[in-house]
Amino acid sequence: MSIFDFLSGQFIDVIHWTDDTRDTMVYRFERHGHEIKYGAKLTVREGQTAVFIHEGQLADVFRPGLYMLETNNMPIMTTLQHWSHGFQSPFKSEIYFVNTNRFTDLKWGTKNPIMLRDPEFGPTRIRAYGTYTVKVKDAGRFMTEIVGTDGEFTTDEITFQIRNIIVQEFSRTIGSAGIPVLDMAGNTGDLGRLMAEAISGTIDQYGLELPELYIENISLPPAVEAAMDKRTSMGVVGDLSKYTQYSAAEAMTAAANNPGGDGGMGAGMGLGMGMAMAGQMANALGGQNAGPWGANPQGQQQPAAAAPPPPPVEHVWHVAENGQTKGPFSKATMGQMASAGELTRETHVWTAGQDGWKKAGEVDELAQLFTVMPPPPPPGV
Repeated sequence: MSIFDFLSGQFIDVIHWTDDTRDTMVYRFERHGHEIKYGAKLTVREGQTAVFIHEGQLADVFRPGLYMLETNNMPIMTTLQHWSHGFQSPFKSEIYFVNTNRFTDLKWGTKNPIMLRDPEFGPTRIRAYGTYTVKVKDAGRFMTEIVGTDGEFTTDEITFQIRNIIVQEFSRTIGSAGIPVLDMAGNTGDLGRLMAEAISGTIDQYGLELPELYIENISLPPAVEAAMDKRTSMGVVGDLSKYTQYSAAEAMTAAANNPGGDGGMGAGMGLGMGMAMAGQMANALGGQNAGPWGANPQGQQQPAAAAPPPPPVEHVWHVAENGQTKGPFSKATMGQMASAGELTRETHVWTAGQDGWKKAGEVDELAQLFTVMPPPPPPGV
């Protein structure tokens, strides 16, 4: 083998990259100090873009296909290397393969609650999370703006920045949309599309695009969710009076099934609730089925008995005399005292429910005790 053939074998003549990872966005083709042979073969597979960096400058960009690295398909490199009149010696250049496939199932979420003014609940806080898809749109711009000289650039190095952009745009979109919290679940698709469109304008400067963005969940603080659960439960229950009767009947059944528990207390409680329930049901049935003469469902005439009114409450009185309190005295005793002159209109009296001491003549209930007595005779008679 001649020395020329040996030196030629040291140059790279086949350039390609196969990716066995799921998160590599950019891979620098390692040459191990070898130069690239003029006329070498470059294989760019579907979902890839090859970018040549020559002496720190962005040179030629190759889309999927098979290329012979010659002057006719390397216009920028030809200009930088002054190959206008042909040149066949090896050259040095950094080659980066950019993965242009979609990177899916990337996570985003609000680190802190987002404040908003809900038309129904007023000021409230919400959290949200979901997934998104990112893709390299412009390999050259992505290399110059983000990657730089990183030999193996992964999604972990860019997703944190994208998450911040998503959360910022979510806060702006959700705050200006005016959608009630209870209706957000039915509008997550529209919100996701609005956010993706707004975010694409920002990340386009990085050479990226956001084909998809999904909002998986929007949640309220636990206290608000608990209040909503109570409100939902009230709506499910409906008529609270009927629900109370049903609960009492359930408790009566449970107590009857455990007659020996707590020394018979359960049975007593069940019996008491059962009697109360029976009374309520009898009153309800009587009101529904009774006719004008109190007829029962069998047609028998029964008088409608009215419950007697409660007895009147009789007040007892205390009397203040010479700095001491006497009593209590009934109203009849107070009348006897008035007749004997021991109680006058100026005597201070007090009873339960009265606001402080008052003169007997100022209390309507006692003032009548003095009207039956004749007034004092006129002087000189």
